[in-house]
Amino acid sequence: MNTVFLNGQFMAASEAKISPMDRGFLFGDGIYEVIPSYHGRFVGFAPHIARLHSGLKELNIQHSMTEADWTDISNQLLALNRPAMGDNLAVYIQVSRGTDSKRYHAFPTGVNPTIFAYTFVIGKEPMADKSQAVTFNVVTGNDLRWQRCHIKSTSLLGNVLHYQQGVEQGAQEILLFDREGNLTEGAAVNVFVVKNGEIATPPLSNKLLPGITRLLLLRILRQHSPLNVVEREISYAEVVAADEIWITSSSKEIAPVLQVNGKPVGDGKVGDIWLKAQQLFSTHKYD
Repeated sequence: MNTVFLNGQFMAASEAKISPMDRGFLFGDGIYEVIPSYHGRFVGFAPHIARLHSGLKELNIQHSMTEADWTDISNQLLALNRPAMGDNLAVYIQVSRGTDSKRYHAFPTGVNPTIFAYTFVIGKEPMADKSQAVTFNVVTGNDLRWQRCHIKSTSLLGNVLHYQQGVEQGAQEILLFDREGNLTEGAAVNVFVVKNGEIATPPLSNKLLPGITRLLLLRILRQHSPLNVVEREISYAEVVAADEIWITSSSKEIAPVLQVNGKPVGDGKVGDIWLKAQQLFSTHKYD
């Protein structure tokens, strides 16, 4: 049975109990992270924890956890669950503001945060192989979410509704555009666009999440390749005219998009620049 961590204790998932008065349940008042691991090795652990702490600071959720504490909890969860669940696991971490005696919008005083973590199975480690690439078809839509998308909040209803919008149109993701017609991100991914050898992704702002795979990929490409990589505004016209489009996340790494709104991206096949990028990412993501 899956072992989880809740408020200082490891226990069977069936024994974990959280009060219905927890603000994470009532308000979505919390922060979360998903950290992938392959054969016991985490990808981007330190920047994931840095983003977790940054989000907690933005929400003014007080805690005493350090990176060393999260490392210990995460490694113990892998040790306890890998024998039964396999080598490819993600650790999900969630910290809510905690449980109050009443439902009240303002921040309560004198409550301790609820700290929860568990593991779940993820797919095999992505490979730099065109024939094995997991590809996506996407649609597009207007970004109707709140204006603090840089916070990885458990309040994900806006993302859920957009994701469902894509599913109902037969797609596996949706690319979102702001009021000015510029690309922000997907419902659950960051986005890269390739045109004439240039790799572009939207600049960080309150409109999109600072994805860890995005961070690692930019760092790796700039350090280990001659490819031209830029962070800039990207219009809808540029997206539909792209040679290649990639979506990135901790669970997908770098996934090629083959169709947008039913029309092929480039020649409709996995691209050569994607192959170079995935090769570099696979080589250097544990650095």
